[in-house]
Amino acid sequence: MSQYIITYLGGDKPSSPEEGKKHFAKYMEWLKSLGDAAISPANPLKNTNTINPDGSISSGGSTTMSGYTIIEADTMEAVLSIAKACPFLDIGGSLEVSELMKMPG
Repeated sequence: MSQYIITYLGGDKPSSPEEGKKHFAKYMEWLKSLGDAAISPANPLKNTNTINPDGSISSGGSTTMSGYTIIEADTMEAVLSIAKACPFLDIGGSLEVSELMKMPG
């Protein structure tokens, strides 16, 4: 089996704490439905900094990536089907799905 990364991009902030809790519960239910296929679920990112070519550091990043999930599956098509059911899409977010390459060593 291969490993794939689902990258979370963008998405709207909840309009209230209640809406946030409702969406989070839906997201956790989706993750639970993946069972053992989700080998590294729910990895949110925060406090991003960028190291520039000149060595200077700036706060923030150049992408809207907010997190990722790593899935183990037989095919890209299987992972795309899994990703299409992700509740992150319900809040205006986009998902990128990539196969992870195994490096020697």
